[in-house]
Amino acid sequence: MSTLTSYARALAAETGQAKRLGTVRHLHVHDRPLVIVPLTLAGETNAPVAAMAGSQHDKPTVIVAGQPRMRSKRLDFAAELAEVVLPFITECAQRIEYVPTGRDGSEMRTRMADAPQLWVPNPGGISYLRMLGRMTRLRKTVGEYAVPLPVPEMGKWLTWFAEQSEFADTSLLQATTRALSGVWATGQSSVEDGNLAALMAWIAPPPGQSGAQAARRAEDPVTCPPAGPSTDPTFDAVVLKPALDAIDKATSDAARARLLQRLADDLTGQLQPTWDLVWQAIEALRAIPAGNHVPHRWERDRDNFGGYYQHLASDGRPQARRDNAERSARRLNDLERRLALYDAQRAFDDPMVMAEYRMGGDAFCGNVIHAEPDRTVKPGNRRQLRPLIVVQTTDPLRLLPGDADLTDQQRPKQTATILDVQHSGTATHVTLELSGSMGRGLTATPGSVPERGGTVTYSRLRTGYSAPGAFPDRDSIPWTHGGPPAQHIATEDDAREEWS
Repeated sequence: MSTLTSYARALAAETGQAKRLGTVRHLHVHDRPLVIVPLTLAGETNAPVAAMAGSQHDKPTVIVAGQPRMRSKRLDFAAELAEVVLPFITECAQRIEYVPTGRDGSEMRTRMADAPQLWVPNPGGISYLRMLGRMTRLRKTVGEYAVPLPVPEMGKWLTWFAEQSEFADTSLLQATTRALSGVWATGQSSVEDGNLAALMAWIAPPPGQSGAQAARRAEDPVTCPPAGPSTDPTFDAVVLKPALDAIDKATSDAARARLLQRLADDLTGQLQPTWDLVWQAIEALRAIPAGNHVPHRWERDRDNFGGYYQHLASDGRPQARRDNAERSARRLNDLERRLALYDAQRAFDDPMVMAEYRMGGDAFCGNVIHAEPDRTVKPGNRRQLRPLIVVQTTDPLRLLPGDADLTDQQRPKQTATILDVQHSGTATHVTLELSGSMGRGLTATPGSVPERGGTVTYSRLRTGYSAPGAFPDRDSIPWTHGGPPAQHIATEDDAREEWS
């Protein structure tokens, strides 16, 4: 936990009100997201009990698995959920837009004009969708134990959404508690922030109550049922288990239908409070202005969505049960590069995030007290423009002479190298040599070099293009990493899981 976050938590505990951790939000909030609130059977791996799903707050769809211990009922549940998920995805894929590309913008390419955004109450909901996708994407649609075609189709999409959620900069699948914790600090522990009801109590307490008072009330599972996917043990013992036993012992279809309806009503009562909280959280996040880089990241999400949509339309093969060494290495490289870029974009968009780096000595903000915009050097045969500036700062500094590739958030394409650091009382004077993004000649373009009296913020953070890692061709992968990976072909064994 950073110093500023610790301070915000202490301040929230003292005042009884959640405190903002940033001036903007760093995720895209869709105008019409799809919310899924799942419940699973205790003691069983991914045995779905019920789910409330939909893209409109006042029109949820409640899906109940009549007997979650039976594999056929689990798959029936998946088929009903697919009737909600797949049309939503298809609707988002109906519109495309044309985007200029190439250096001069003379060429055009197509891109999805929209993408689906899924919300679940907490990270457990993401794990639930991941496991449900794993259970369904490899099922057969013909022959013995065939399932309806939408079941494996939905499984592929749920697996894809779960994979995308591992990237820090994506907005395609959001855990509500994680999204809220990135914006607000509460006076409770991070573990307690995993309780959606308690977290929202700190952020938006009822009139006349402090966040701490409202959170204590929210911890009562009778008043505020758990946000899933696990159910409350008392509800399991008093309501769920007797209801499932009664359904098993029903002697007629009519009696079984009445029992199922009663169970559906009870489960709706468990799901509705969490459903309302997720939508309340989405509205609270939507009220916060988005950072400058959020639209650009959402464009990439739309590109990724369009790419996978085209893959299913042309190829259709599901994801392999396990990644081979090649895909794992490339994916890890993508995770690292995108995380570094996301951290930089957050800091450049939000001065409160940048303050974290300044307090740690990895960035500094100050005033330019001296500038030589037309300074040139001759390291070789050609003279080069290398302006020099001196920045006075009071920030703690861990950067040293020789540290290069520093950037100012106002000029992200320009780099700076520290030539000298001098301490004078409480102030520090940092001498920087600048390069790049100043024009082609030996005279700097007006405005490209910070002027005397201006304010600058330098750090190691970079928002420019970062080349992916170099990996061997598929046929050149060494035997130490499994050799060239074979083309994945799904088999019946792929769909077999002890828990499904």
